[in-house]
Amino acid sequence: MKSPELPTHDQALPLGKDSRYPSHYDPSLLYPIARSLGRDAIGLSANSLPFIGWDLWRGYELSWLNLNGLPCTAILKVWVPATSANIVESKSFKLYLNSLNNERFSSIHSLQERIEADIDAAAGAKVKTQIITPDRFNQEPVSEPGQDSKCLDDQDISINEYEPNPNLLRLASDKLISESVFSRLLKSNCPVTGQPDWGSLHITYRGRAIDHATLLRYIVSFRQHQGFHEQCVEQMFCDIMTHCQPQSLSIYARYTRRGGMDINPWRATPDTAEPNLLRSAQQ
Repeated sequence: MKSPELPTHDQALPLGKDSRYPSHYDPSLLYPIARSLGRDAIGLSANSLPFIGWDLWRGYELSWLNLNGLPCTAILKVWVPATSANIVESKSFKLYLNSLNNERFSSIHSLQERIEADIDAAAGAKVKTQIITPDRFNQEPVSEPGQDSKCLDDQDISINEYEPNPNLLRLASDKLISESVFSRLLKSNCPVTGQPDWGSLHITYRGRAIDHATLLRYIVSFRQHQGFHEQCVEQMFCDIMTHCQPQSLSIYARYTRRGGMDINPWRATPDTAEPNLLRSAQQ
């Protein structure tokens, strides 16, 4: 499937360009990209989305000044709802966070309110934020799948397709099961720079058993695909729903950190519980 085209007329897009880091607070650095660009390519309408979900962003380069001019640092978490009109281009997000470096705030609360208002405006929806201060860093451990989740990567199979192909997907049987599987072999590429985006993919479903070999081949088929993180997960959700028709489905991608940020899109049928929010060791 052809990657969605980004608008080329707008020279404000910082992705793929050399950028001077800002010395002053500037919310206009946040660059929105319409979700419709990716959804139109797979036939999704904003008025009838087949999933619920959010994109969890973690920013590790959040710093500001208190009223005495003393630098402070923290980890920022932002949950952008899947129903938002826009995603925010990741490099612009990084530049925006760095524009806060020399800004003075009277409290964590005032900083959080400022960030929420700015991202709300860019995303076109109400977001949720959390600021993790250093005294709580020890409450942010890494988390890997437990014994109740099957790793797909140990299969001795041949793979020769590296562009998304949903026709690879097959059912193993008509037996109804509930299972969780994961792969650390997810890779896609930035649609502008071509740089690799690495991640792990976590799939939980209830329905007829999906063949593990074909599921791994399908995941690996994104290896040369150019698409934003959020768009890749939505395409995977739609492909698995169409070709395997599970009764319920949850797909959670934990992409590794790049430029001081990691992005974690989650898409699921409405009856599904939210996934584990802890970061992986690779992030």
